Amino acid sequence: MTSRAFVLVALLALAAGAGIAQVPQGQQSEGAIQNRPGATRTPTLPPPSIIDYKPRSTLVVPQHPVPRAKYPVIDIHSHQPAPISPEQFDRIVTSMDPLNLQVLVNVSGASGDRLQQAMQALRNSKHRDRMVQFTNINFNNVGPGWAERAVAQLEADAKAGALGIGEINKGFGLSIRKADGTRLKLDDPDLDPVWQAAARLNLPVLIHTGDPEEFFEPIDYTNERWLELALYPDRRFPSPPYPEFDELMAERDRLFKRHPKTIFIAAHMGWHANNLARLGRMFDEMPNVYGEVGAVLYDLGRQPRTAHDFFVKYQDRILFGKDSYQPDEFPYFWRVFETADEYFDYYRDYHAFWKLYGMALPDQVLRKVYYENALKLVPGIARAGFPR
Repeated sequence: MTSRAFVLVALLALAAGAGIAQVPQGQQSEGAIQNRPGATRTPTLPPPSIIDYKPRSTLVVPQHPVPRAKYPVIDIHSHQPAPISPEQFDRIVTSMDPLNLQVLVNVSGASGDRLQQAMQALRNSKHRDRMVQFTNINFNNVGPGWAERAVAQLEADAKAGALGIGEINKGFGLSIRKADGTRLKLDDPDLDPVWQAAARLNLPVLIHTGDPEEFFEPIDYTNERWLELALYPDRRFPSPPYPEFDELMAERDRLFKRHPKTIFIAAHMGWHANNLARLGRMFDEMPNVYGEVGAVLYDLGRQPRTAHDFFVKYQDRILFGKDSYQPDEFPYFWRVFETADEYFDYYRDYHAFWKLYGMALPDQVLRKVYYENALKLVPGIARAGFPR
């Protein structure tokens, strides 16, 4: 066989293998003389809805729930009132202690007078070391004079005690308009002075760009986020009128690359927890970029070996974040990160209909993800309560 023919045969074999792996099974396998079992049957009972069908697992394997994190944790992505009242803070801390949550970073960013009120509430509290506050940026009506005002406000907020910027929400890039009515792109050069100021003021930027890729795709029965999109119509981002997912992420990546001295924390792992190879390339190309794990546990827990290796390789670039503060949901993170458990529930059915598996991360990685990386990026966090 000639080398050219050999290559052609090999390519055909690969294509056939790919086809077998990717094409849904039909009624009959090629080469078979009978249909697959059940191929032509229909249910004799009314089929349940996607909401009602919750099968009970019969799998019997060791279970190791983890109610308390192995090491103290900094939650880099928490949403709390700003300012927070003494009663609210007491209630939050009471729920933090059993979980081993040491510090919450409040990214319900406050600015100006509201930031000063939020900082005063923290300073006056007996829990003053258990929460820090970020500021935020008002991106409305970017145009002449906007950058100067925004930089001046950032400087004032940093002086008032803000330790970072964020959460910059997904409206930035999706729906916010400039003063001239055009969509404000993430890499718009009019914003450069603000990102430069963030670097100068040592303010890390927590930025939420877009949403999961499936939110930008047609809502059909192949979309694995169908239930969430059906429950929350405002999470659908068809193009037009919205930019396509990859267009938005390209703008984000150009922003990150153009400001290498600015620390960016990509909220929700940049929505690439389902494609860790892509996120790894980002980390390789952009040393100023970090990721946090809020609201993407469902993707990490369904690929425990790949995720384990990724966390080990990029252990200096990943931070713990939760987003919505629901105390009974944190132990799911501890269990995925700390154990090798198999096939256990996720906490929110509209995020994922599949089960989770433990990643069994080494202690060194756990320490970095849980608190060391956050202390490095946000040096204003009090170090009391963390191992030396």
